[in-house]
Amino acid sequence: MLHKSTIQHLRFGFSLFLMPVFWFALSQAPVINWVNACLIFIILHLLVYPSSNGYNSYMDKDTGSIGGIEKPLPVHKELFYVSMVMDIIALLLSCLLGWAVLTGVGVYIIASRLYSYRGVRLKQYPVTGYLTVIICQGALVYFIVSNSVSDACLWKEGWLPAMVTSLLIGGTYPLTQVYQHQQDLEDGVITLSYKLGVRGTFIFCGLVLFVALLLLTLYFIRTGQWGALLAYGVGMLPVGFYFTSWCLKVKESPGNANFKNLMKMNYVASVCSSIAFISILIINKAG
Repeated sequence: MLHKSTIQHLRFGFSLFLMPVFWFALSQAPVINWVNACLIFIILHLLVYPSSNGYNSYMDKDTGSIGGIEKPLPVHKELFYVSMVMDIIALLLSCLLGWAVLTGVGVYIIASRLYSYRGVRLKQYPVTGYLTVIICQGALVYFIVSNSVSDACLWKEGWLPAMVTSLLIGGTYPLTQVYQHQQDLEDGVITLSYKLGVRGTFIFCGLVLFVALLLLTLYFIRTGQWGALLAYGVGMLPVGFYFTSWCLKVKESPGNANFKNLMKMNYVASVCSSIAFISILIINKAG
C-alpha cells in the first residue's frame, strides 16, 4: 500500500493539464494505430508525467502550494523509489512502440530529472528552465505521440504544429509560478515569472499565446483544415474570456494571482483545449 503523501505528490490529476498536446498530435496524424494511441496515453499520462511530478516534489520538498496541490503533505522516501519504478515501466512499454518513441520518452525522463535534481537543477535558471519545460512538454511530446500512432516518420513534417504546442505551453507555464515567487526564491530558484514580475508575466504569456494562435491559424489554413480552425476558435473563447478577466483582476490587485485562480485557469484551458482538439480529430477522421 502506497503512502498517502506518495499518491498525492504523483499528482495524477495534473496530467489533465498536459492532455491537449496528446489530442492535438492525434488529430494531425495521417493514420492512427488506436492500440498504440492507448498505450502511449498510458505511458505519458499514467507513468511519465506522474513520475516527473513525484520526483520534482521529492527534490523540492515544498511546504506551500504547488501545481495541483494546495496543501502538500511532507514527502516520503517511498516517493523517490516509486518514481524510479514508474520510469522503468514507461521505458519498457515504450520499447513496444519503436526506437524513436523509446528515445523520445527517455529524453523526456532525463530532462525532467535534470530539471529537478539538486546537483544540476535546471529549474533554478529562468530561461533554461523555461525552455526545458516548453520543449519537452510541447514539441517533444507531440513527436512522441505522432510517431507512436503512425508508421510514417513525422519528425520533419510536424515541425510547425510541434512548435505551436511548445508556444502554447510557453504561454501558460509562467502563470503557474506567479503565486510562488517567494517560495521559489527561498529554495534558490529564480523563475522567468519572477524576473518578469506578476504583471509582466501576464503580458509575456499573452504575447506568446498570441503568436501561438497566429501560427496555429496559419497552419490550419495552409493545410486546408477549415473545420479545425472553426472548432478551435470556438473552443478557445472561454479560455480567452477567463484569461482576460483574470488579467484585469490582477491589474486591480496583484494578490489575485493566487493558487485558486491559477487552478481555475488551468482547468478551463486544458478542458477547452482538449475538447477543441478532440473535435478536430473527429472532423479530420470523418472527412
